Amino acid sequence: MQSFGNKMSKRIGYIDAMRGFTMILVVYSHVCNFCLGDRSMAFNDVLFLFRLPCFFFISGWLFYGVGREWTRKEVSVVVKKKFMVQIVPTLIFLFLLSPPPAYFHQFGAFKGGYWFTFALFYFFVIYMLMSWPFRHRQCRRSDIIMLLLTLAISMSAYWYDINYHRLQLSFATPHSQRENYHLSIFTFQLVADILGLLSFITWRYYLFFFLGTLARKYFPQFLKLVANGKLMTVVVICFLAISQIPQSDIFLREYFKFSIGGILGMTMIFALFRYLYTSSFSSIIHPTSSILHLPSSILKFVGQRTLDIYLLHYFFLPEFLRPHATQLLTAIPSPLLPFVILLAALLVVALCLATSSLLRLSPFLGRCLFGAK
Repeated sequence: MQSFGNKMSKRIGYIDAMRGFTMILVVYSHVCNFCLGDRSMAFNDVLFLFRLPCFFFISGWLFYGVGREWTRKEVSVVVKKKFMVQIVPTLIFLFLLSPPPAYFHQFGAFKGGYWFTFALFYFFVIYMLMSWPFRHRQCRRSDIIMLLLTLAISMSAYWYDINYHRLQLSFATPHSQRENYHLSIFTFQLVADILGLLSFITWRYYLFFFLGTLARKYFPQFLKLVANGKLMTVVVICFLAISQIPQSDIFLREYFKFSIGGILGMTMIFALFRYLYTSSFSSIIHPTSSILHLPSSILKFVGQRTLDIYLLHYFFLPEFLRPHATQLLTAIPSPLLPFVILLAALLVVALCLATSSLLRLSPFLGRCLFGAK
């Protein structure tokens, strides 16, 4: 991770803490979904609105480089580096998690659960391709054009996701006027397989990645927004209101909840962590004598090892709880359920960090498995 405005390697405390916070929420979500069989329990449906948008926003924010010109050589170097750091380790862990022959059936949209690193790699490539025509003349107009293209990509991916089964049924249903029926099925399946390999339905999150690059590009203006207490109060209220919108089959309504809820949520979280770690409030958590120093340090450390945790956590999820989920949910009082799930998530994260530290003792394993330098 690089600091803004220079090439010196420097950690940014509130960014690491924010990444650590969102990584814990990812594990929290997977405990709900894979171990207890309910993705909407214990406020998880509300956390869903900002959890991944935060991750992609930070990724775009850190990827943007001031004065960076996307020459052919620069693009080639970045693509190679990102492929080795993100895709190669993911392929290795996917192989370990799901050995052959099942391994070869894990390259659909969600890549056996490891879709995030694939999607992020595609986002890097998409951003560089979009930036290429404007590499010599960056201006507000180019930002608007790129934003419109981003919205088109995000909305198309979201539409394809919610309409996939309807499209599949449409092509699979024989029709008396469709002479090329079998060819239509083959064509649809071929296109669907290609889009699955590209994890196209996850490209809806590219909106947040691109907004992250804009926030970095116009960082002083963005800071004025997140430092405005009255504005942030409105943001929190609007986010909570949007989170209560019930699910429907109306595309624009669902996309509004997804996009605006994600933008408000990630802005809210960013403002919170920047305030905690850069304002006078930070004096409460900075001193080593403070009782809050340890959780702050832990969040930062988790944020520095997000890739490790992401790749490892599937091996430690307590999926053995799923057959007993009904009994557990009955036995645990509803007010305590979020804390019990959080405790399980923290235990998984701790196991991942311990395993990561052991594996990183070998420079070869650290480089191959986690892209460590």
